[in-house]
Amino acid sequence: MFGVSRSLTQGQRLALGVLVLLIVDVIWVTSYELTQSIFKSSKYDKPFFTTYVRTVMFSLYLFGFLLWRPWRERCCRKKDWKLMDDAWSGSPSQAPETHLGDPIFIPVKYDNHTSGTESDDTDGGSEKSVRFSNISEVRQLSDEFAEDAVMSRLSYQAFLRAEEERLRLNNRLSIKQVVKLAIVFTFLWFFSGYMYREAQHITSKGIVNVMTSTCGLFTLICAAIYPGSHGDKFTLSKLTVVLISIGGVVMVSMSSSSMTEDAVPVGALWALASAIFYAFYLVLMRYRVNNEDRMDIPMFLGFVGLVCALLLWPGFFILHYSKQEVFVWPDTHQWLLLLIDGLISSVFAASFWLWGCFLTSSLVATLALTLINPLYMIAEVVNKQLNCSVLFYVGSAAIFFSFFVVVFLTSWETWDPVLLSFKKLLHCLCRRRVLQRPPCCRIRELDREQTASLINADTA
Repeated sequence: MFGVSRSLTQGQRLALGVLVLLIVDVIWVTSYELTQSIFKSSKYDKPFFTTYVRTVMFSLYLFGFLLWRPWRERCCRKKDWKLMDDAWSGSPSQAPETHLGDPIFIPVKYDNHTSGTESDDTDGGSEKSVRFSNISEVRQLSDEFAEDAVMSRLSYQAFLRAEEERLRLNNRLSIKQVVKLAIVFTFLWFFSGYMYREAQHITSKGIVNVMTSTCGLFTLICAAIYPGSHGDKFTLSKLTVVLISIGGVVMVSMSSSSMTEDAVPVGALWALASAIFYAFYLVLMRYRVNNEDRMDIPMFLGFVGLVCALLLWPGFFILHYSKQEVFVWPDTHQWLLLLIDGLISSVFAASFWLWGCFLTSSLVATLALTLINPLYMIAEVVNKQLNCSVLFYVGSAAIFFSFFVVVFLTSWETWDPVLLSFKKLLHCLCRRRVLQRPPCCRIRELDREQTASLINADTA
């Protein structure tokens, strides 16, 4: 499914990415309701355990090694292009014969009447004949290089298509590289999710939303330092749009009555740390893997779940004995909610979210998350017939406006309308200031400009 975007243009990829991110937002709004049901209705307020279960469930993707043949072939494939080039270029250390299989001797069947090896010469009436061995030696080219033998027999156009596909596959990260990336990504992903759920547990939803909305600012800065694509270029317009988005989140959160709680400082720090970790792992992913063709997203997430299961279990003992989160085994109903939430929001939605990140840009994917809060409020208005203030609608409009403006700015990479407007305004102010001077001062100013121009022309 993720290979569908391979043949799309840049504009089509961007449109598909926006659609995918919007679908993931809807899924995560549903997941948020389920998470609140686990924490409140089921009275299971264990952020670490919840995050651990959801992340470990990524390992379900590793069953792809049993069901998906290309993954198994990548594990068994040991092709070394340098070895092949050295062998066929005549290197004395590697002869072409080393790439041939063991000899197999098979009998040769000759025609009983005419074998083609008899001689017509006769000597003293006795017939002489010459025969070769009745056994022939057969050596098969190794499967490791059979692909090149097949490609050498293709037509020119077919060879170009096959070579393009082979280069695309060879550009992919190896399984070892995917595992290394998963180890780093697991810690950033896990602690970002854990800090967010911890903030939800001890702080009001409005404060959490406001603080996590700053991840757009951190993503913009980190992506400018380590760009993963041309769309990550820093511009004044993107900075302005991010600030508008943060302002919209503030207005939406202020429209509710959940902005004044005693636990605001601690929860705000947890939410802010979650936003920073989110920006780090998203920019790291785009910087290390700039295209979805370089890595199988389900395989990567499967290794993330495996790494989490193997390395992060000591956290249960640390939190339990420090009384930060006393371990309690969930009952059947709570397990059912946890597994459903993990399948929907983690196993299914996370792979599509990563795909949407690769199709668009880091900043677009980040601002897509800010749409969750107004979407959730809109769902509450529709289901419970609630009345929202004007502040909510203004803030929601600002959030949606920021998201779609960033999409257009990503499409036109060199377009910075805010910077152009600022330059024009500055030019108009300077020109107006010159025109407001007395005529003699304006003449002296023009003389100095003409003199400077003549001097520059002479020196050139």
